[in-house]
Amino acid sequence: MPTSSAVPTPGPDRTAQWIQSDRDRLIHPNLPSSCTDRTVMVEGRGCYVRDSEGNRYLDAAAALGMVQVGHGRGEIVEAAAAQLGTLECFHLWETMSNDKAIELAARLTELAPDGLDRVFFTSGGAEGNEIALRMARFFHYRRQQPDRTWILSRDTAYHGIAYGAGSVSGLPVYHKGFGPQLPHVHHLTAPDLYQTAAYDGEDATEFCLQELRETIERIGANRIAAMIGEPVMSVGGAVMPPPDYWPRVAELLRSHGILLILDEVVTAYGRTGHWFAAQHFGVRPDLLVTAKGITSGYVPHGAVLVTEEVTAAVTASTGFPIGFTYTGHPTACAVALANLDLIEREKLLDNATAMGGYLADRLATLRDLPVVGDVRQIGLMMGIELVADKTARTQLPTGTAPVARALREDAGIILRGNPRSLLVNPPLVLDRAAADELVDGLHSVLARVEPDGRIRP
Repeated sequence: MPTSSAVPTPGPDRTAQWIQSDRDRLIHPNLPSSCTDRTVMVEGRGCYVRDSEGNRYLDAAAALGMVQVGHGRGEIVEAAAAQLGTLECFHLWETMSNDKAIELAARLTELAPDGLDRVFFTSGGAEGNEIALRMARFFHYRRQQPDRTWILSRDTAYHGIAYGAGSVSGLPVYHKGFGPQLPHVHHLTAPDLYQTAAYDGEDATEFCLQELRETIERIGANRIAAMIGEPVMSVGGAVMPPPDYWPRVAELLRSHGILLILDEVVTAYGRTGHWFAAQHFGVRPDLLVTAKGITSGYVPHGAVLVTEEVTAAVTASTGFPIGFTYTGHPTACAVALANLDLIEREKLLDNATAMGGYLADRLATLRDLPVVGDVRQIGLMMGIELVADKTARTQLPTGTAPVARALREDAGIILRGNPRSLLVNPPLVLDRAAADELVDGLHSVLARVEPDGRIRP
């Protein structure tokens, strides 16, 4: 069970009021109206959060894969307070700018893969992917190639739920019932090394590259604007491609003048042990989308990193005609700068590599459990594939949601899952004690999962 905290709590009456008000007023993502359960979080410190009843949980999801430096960091609070008292907000429309946006843009381009020298600020990941899609099409339009409108994406991809970002996401739940999607989108097979049946016995990279070649030939290279992809597919199950996949995809796209957009909303800012996963895979995209970890989630913010070639085309003549109210928000930029300072000063990229390796060694023992089909890890990003049958590699009929709920209620561990896998993305400040608690909790619950998805008492 979650452990009780000694910190004073609001009490049962206040909790009941909050829960009732939540049921009466809030619309939650992915929550049917028939579900009345609520857990009200009120405090966070480091890798842990506490609810309104005093229960303490290990946040093995870093909220939604974003709290790199951990909860409750006073340094970030101070940076936000100082900026709020100086210049709380302004914008970047036309000739206007602000000091913190300028400083953050310079910092990001220093950290980014070579060639990504320009920055467009957003308020989050879905906005960033919208901008990247628009820039890709606008780039070709400005270069007198208006027919280049097609976007290539991949099955099981997740790029956010805005109109364009949702359309290029490869999960049916974001399409069904919402009417026509963005036109001229084609989804390719993802390089999922566990789902070997998808490749007809071929090498996964060879299969995916051949499919990409055939798709380019069928649609026509002169009609394709860009391909978008997550370096490691997060919501899809921490799906990690073969080492040669991204370099070869990038080379093929470049040979046809097709732009590469890397969605690093989850993987950037140390999650993989590098500032950007593009550096891990040795690939330079034309546009790189980030959010989440840029501020460790303390305030909404995002940034799209762009090459000079793309920037020159989209800002020529009348300029790039798209922007947001909060583009370059100075308080968000100040928070991001403080967050990057902490990541650098505390060597959290090194910690992600070291603790990721430690966790990988300990999590390997889970493979002996009947319900665990695969364990995938890069830095502090992990996926645990749950199966009903190891030989057939079939997923649990109940999905992973009941397992995630049991982990929260029985072991005090918060993480998320998709239908196939549990997703483990702890804060980058994770230490050995918390890592051991995580593995022990996982083992205690997964050892009780039956092939039909039921969890033994």
